[in-house]
Amino acid sequence: MYHSSTLRIHELTPAERAVYDTLKPGSLPEHVAIIMDGNGRWAGRRLLKRFQGHQQGARSVQLVTETASRIGLPWLTLYAFSLENNLRRPRAEVNFLMRLLRSYLESNVQRMMDNNVRMRYIGRTHDLPPEVQERMLWAEETTARNTGTTLTLALNYGARSELVDAFRALAAEIRHKHISPDRITEQDIHRHLYTAQMPDPDLLIRTSGEMRVSNFLLWQIAYTEIYVTDMFWPDFRGIHLLEAIANYQRRERRYGGLSESVGEVEENPERIRIAAG
Repeated sequence: MYHSSTLRIHELTPAERAVYDTLKPGSLPEHVAIIMDGNGRWAGRRLLKRFQGHQQGARSVQLVTETASRIGLPWLTLYAFSLENNLRRPRAEVNFLMRLLRSYLESNVQRMMDNNVRMRYIGRTHDLPPEVQERMLWAEETTARNTGTTLTLALNYGARSELVDAFRALAAEIRHKHISPDRITEQDIHRHLYTAQMPDPDLLIRTSGEMRVSNFLLWQIAYTEIYVTDMFWPDFRGIHLLEAIANYQRRERRYGGLSESVGEVEENPERIRIAAG
């Protein structure tokens, strides 16, 4: 967790500060994940080309990341490019997204350094173009010693493919170590996920109003709070991240347990008579 001396609350805009002041700093989520959706529709409603929506979306990434770093959010994971995007989008659009990713990394690594942000990636990144992988590695190595927010980009990512990769790795481990399958635990699966070194998300934000999780972090969001906004991603800013966190803090996370408002618990259930239907 962050030490208070690393916070940069004074760098928030007045509007952001007004929302931040309503939060309980000791109860911030440790990990926020975002499904960034709506770039194309944002552009379409403005009679712009789709690539202009993606460009504006890249700007939102940087602005939201900087707000996250100022409030001391330890982990921020963004669904940037799905496996399905790679397989189903027109090649011209995919190629543009790859160029945009390279440009984003080259243009913003210094801002990442200034904001103490560390870069990481999850997904089948080995299938991305070599020149993109080279820039990704450069950005990751350049920011590796930063101690603030860890920004993880999900690239060529799909949760089902992540589980397939995890199960393959676990099967190889079982064969190598002669482990009995009936001794496999959830922790064994977790160790082989792309996110093994990360806590599960506390809050999942989805923009554009779509009510689905789109094959994103399916294992990890088992108990994650979900917040959906109708806003398209290119319009999303740091203040909207803070508003989502404020909404999150008003919820009660029970993890399958009981709320204090559900009524008195019978101390001797055996004495309860079950009425016939």
